[in-house]
Amino acid sequence: MPQEIWDAETAERYDTPGRGMFAPDVVEPAVARLAALADGGRALEFAIGTGRIGVPLAERGVPVAGIELSEPMLARLRAKAAIPVVVGDMATATAPGRFSLVYLVYNTISNLLTQDEQVACFRNAARHLDPGGRFVIELGVPELRRLPPGQDAVVFRSEAGYVGVDTYDTLRQHLVSHHFTFGDGRQARVGRSPHRYIWPAELDLMGRLAGFELESRHADWAGSEFTAESGSHVSVYRLR
Repeated sequence: MPQEIWDAETAERYDTPGRGMFAPDVVEPAVARLAALADGGRALEFAIGTGRIGVPLAERGVPVAGIELSEPMLARLRAKAAIPVVVGDMATATAPGRFSLVYLVYNTISNLLTQDEQVACFRNAARHLDPGGRFVIELGVPELRRLPPGQDAVVFRSEAGYVGVDTYDTLRQHLVSHHFTFGDGRQARVGRSPHRYIWPAELDLMGRLAGFELESRHADWAGSEFTAESGSHVSVYRLR
């Protein structure tokens, strides 16, 4: 269950100020692009977490609200900034008011483990948006080409003190990310998170079902060209 994955221990270890996903070269391009897409209006972040993007976006003067399921993650956010947040599931929870921008970063839509839930997430975004508003999703491209024949696991990162392995269930479009963190001893800390991966074309169809059209797709927040070799994408959908 999401509440078991994003618990107090995970929330405490999540923030890594100035490095990893919190490094300025990761955060600043995303915040700059989202501020431009908000175009002077209000922004709503689905799964706002500890405020990695929401806090610096609000500091730029964009009125930010959020939806977050994890109370421990939300507690850390509230220690940083007074951003209004509704506790609930991003596929169903409702934040008050209307917005010009809804956004979902860092593969978070894949935490919804069925296609129906993912479609519901698009429809929930549409419910919150003004006409012509935008829904922005940052998402990885499934790495099935890296799977050796007859195997269902791939190492996605290996560095000092950390190994990350994804195991795939291609029948259900599911993967589990396994995170092994270790020091000098013989024991390691193991964390796991389940996901339902989504191909870009499937994501576009979900958008159309909810009344969106694809406005742009790039390989990163800086606007690099999206190609067949891109490992992720930032897709901007506009409400028709």
